[in-house]
Amino acid sequence: MAATAVSVDEKLDKLRAEVAKLSQISENEKAGFISLVSRYLSGEAEQIEWSKIQTPTDEVVVPYDTLTSPPEDLEETKKLLDKLVVLKLNGGLGTTMGCTGPKSVIEVRNGFTFLDLIVIQIESLNKKYGCNVPLLLMNSFNTHDDTQKIVEKYSNSNIEIHTFNQSQYPRIVTEDFLPLPSKGKSGKDGWYPPGHGDVFPSLNNSGKLDILLAQGKEYVFVANSDNLGAIVDIKILDHLINNQNEYCMEVTPKTLADVKGGTLISYEGRVQLLEIAQVPDEHVNEFKSIEKFKIFNTNNLWVNLKAVKRLVEAEALKMEIIPNPKEVDGVKVLQLETAAGAAIRFFDKAIGINVPRSRFLPVKATSDLLLVQSDLYTLVDGFVIRNPSRANPANPSIELGPEFKKVANFLARFKSIPSIVELDSLKVSGDVWFGSGITLKGKVTITAKSGVKLEVPDGAVFENKDVNGPEDL
Repeated sequence: MAATAVSVDEKLDKLRAEVAKLSQISENEKAGFISLVSRYLSGEAEQIEWSKIQTPTDEVVVPYDTLTSPPEDLEETKKLLDKLVVLKLNGGLGTTMGCTGPKSVIEVRNGFTFLDLIVIQIESLNKKYGCNVPLLLMNSFNTHDDTQKIVEKYSNSNIEIHTFNQSQYPRIVTEDFLPLPSKGKSGKDGWYPPGHGDVFPSLNNSGKLDILLAQGKEYVFVANSDNLGAIVDIKILDHLINNQNEYCMEVTPKTLADVKGGTLISYEGRVQLLEIAQVPDEHVNEFKSIEKFKIFNTNNLWVNLKAVKRLVEAEALKMEIIPNPKEVDGVKVLQLETAAGAAIRFFDKAIGINVPRSRFLPVKATSDLLLVQSDLYTLVDGFVIRNPSRANPANPSIELGPEFKKVANFLARFKSIPSIVELDSLKVSGDVWFGSGITLKGKVTITAKSGVKLEVPDGAVFENKDVNGPEDL
């Protein structure tokens, strides 16, 4: 055992010496990185004892419909909202959807980007109640410069917009456990942002946390910038303030599409996030079952700012480490990350709230874009509202082939977005092009054979139909 201990210490010492020479990052970032690596090397990952897992009660995961209605009084609501800050995680690029720059500047609907909609929503809140809810954007080094330029267009809005960067950590070369930037990789490829668990120390290190506390702000609502359902909910805020909950995770019932999402459990007297990576192999199928683990984490989080300050200063937020192996120009590297949801177990009076599915509307791919651009939704004051004429509470499942993966290609292939209010599922494969005014109902599959261009004509109506070539149109 002693030999291993020495080798771990040696590894750390060598790494520490190399990291100290990196001029691109701050002392705070260096310290945070070394702390993360030493936790990883010490193997302190706690094993979950499966038999100790308990299903949370309604006191721990509160059903949304049991929350009391917030005050009707405008002045009371203003007081509540003046305690709130909205923080959007804005570190991701739009590369998977074929876009350059931050993902939040992809146009979602009616020419508005994710960021436009977020700003319009908060503007309308501030205007309606006369409150001052600021917007914070946590960028990564990948999105910072672009975002700084983009937010200038909102300079005339009635919102205070703050931006700050999450940490920038060096990728570790797997072979000798030294930082990639020390090997001459000084460009962006040598670095990584360490997951959204970094939101708490970065908020503090940036100085923004102290500014917000000085303004009398009490809670931050953290959400992914691509979740169109993550809007300010006065009912939730009111509940947290009244019950002095330091942390709240919004969860929602699982569908078959969400079986890999983290779930909340009661474990040794505390509420805790259980991710699929922590589940012993023999229990993975049980974890995925909708019967036993019925809810999953939406990553909409409400957190008390004083509690964040207390825990960050005490260095108490030791979330589970997610090792993420990558390859850069043929070199195997490791990046260590953490998730903000895993912080729940360190906060006092932490709860989950089981919210309606409408609060989880992420746009991860062009298939999601098809949903939100269709007649299934309308846009009111920046809020994406579901069409009440759809009877099925679940959204249709949509599978588009690789020809539709990039936003530009997706938009080119639809003259207009089809009507899908009565659609159950759509699967499109091959070189398919859509005319305008098309209606899809029930289960529809459209397949263009290899080398064949299939054009769905204007005004076509397909109900429970398999289209395998021009003869089926």
